[in-house]
Amino acid sequence: MRDPILKLDKLYKRFGRATPAQDFSMTVERGEFFTMLGPSGSGKSTVLRMIAGLEYPDSGSIVIDSRDMTSVPPWDRHLGMVFQQYAIFPHLDVAGNVAYGLRRENASRTEAAARVSELLALVGLEGFEKRNVHQLSGGEQQRVAIARALAPRPAILLLDEPLSALDEKIRREMQDELRSIQQRTGTTFIYVTHDQEEALTMSDRVAVLNQGRYVQCDAPQRIFQYPRTPFVARFFRGCNLLSAELHEAGTHARMTLCGQSILIDRIGRDLRSGKVALRGEAIQLHGKKAPVAATAPSGEGESGLTLQAVVRAISYRGSYSNIELALADGQCLVAIHTRQKPHEVGDEVTLSIAPRDLVALEPDDI
Repeated sequence: MRDPILKLDKLYKRFGRATPAQDFSMTVERGEFFTMLGPSGSGKSTVLRMIAGLEYPDSGSIVIDSRDMTSVPPWDRHLGMVFQQYAIFPHLDVAGNVAYGLRRENASRTEAAARVSELLALVGLEGFEKRNVHQLSGGEQQRVAIARALAPRPAILLLDEPLSALDEKIRREMQDELRSIQQRTGTTFIYVTHDQEEALTMSDRVAVLNQGRYVQCDAPQRIFQYPRTPFVARFFRGCNLLSAELHEAGTHARMTLCGQSILIDRIGRDLRSGKVALRGEAIQLHGKKAPVAATAPSGEGESGLTLQAVVRAISYRGSYSNIELALADGQCLVAIHTRQKPHEVGDEVTLSIAPRDLVALEPDDI
């Protein structure tokens, strides 16, 4: 495990009736690409601004590199920051923008020129030193902003939705570029976004926030496949929530789902929510005639669910289709399929669901 570079302990912040941070604790490891993900108003930007020193917590502590920075002004925290708007200086050329922080640290002209050349090569802007910033595209301007923030070698680079103003093609390219820059420099990145794809694509770990609280933190693959609560499950597109009745809760939980009994891995969770998550791409669709039941993982000794449903709607999304299904007990779910129009609205179909694809959820605390 890498050394922690940031520790937030029980941060609390209130603005009038809004409380964007409540008992907020978090640890970020050195050299990590860490993302805070959540809807508007979840508190992610406020937490980032408190790390930067642009806001101060009402209570709690912020420790950076083993030093208490809770009340330290932003210019003494040795952090870099990239904003949603490019915030580059219009009166300076590209080299002047990148070298700005180096001048504040009294770097020599030779040192500054070498560092500017190094960083422009890193962000793919070699030869742009004398370019007027008004001649740059949005993606190029954001590259300049990233190079400028990295120039003084900050302990942590903070990024507040830096790609949201870019078009989709450039945004996807910049996702790969940012991840590559972070890995090549080894700088700790703390990234804020409401875009789940950005979070999953770039991060070592993702923390999901809701109403100023830290809901779940995990590796991208795990948080996507194994959400802890209904809120986290709903936040990721393509995840269905189904109601189930809990009967027994040992290592595996015996639950009744859509009138059928099934054994689900408990993953050490409190199952009082009565909710189960199911990814849409895990649902196997067949014709009306029931196939052989889905098999359980080795050693589980339990077959999966075989359910009857009616196709209510089909939404074509290019590389896949969303197929809305109504189950016999009135619950609805959406299957994701890559085949073009495998069924028609009104078709009676059979669903196969393996036990390993059902995730028992804890109740939302909020």
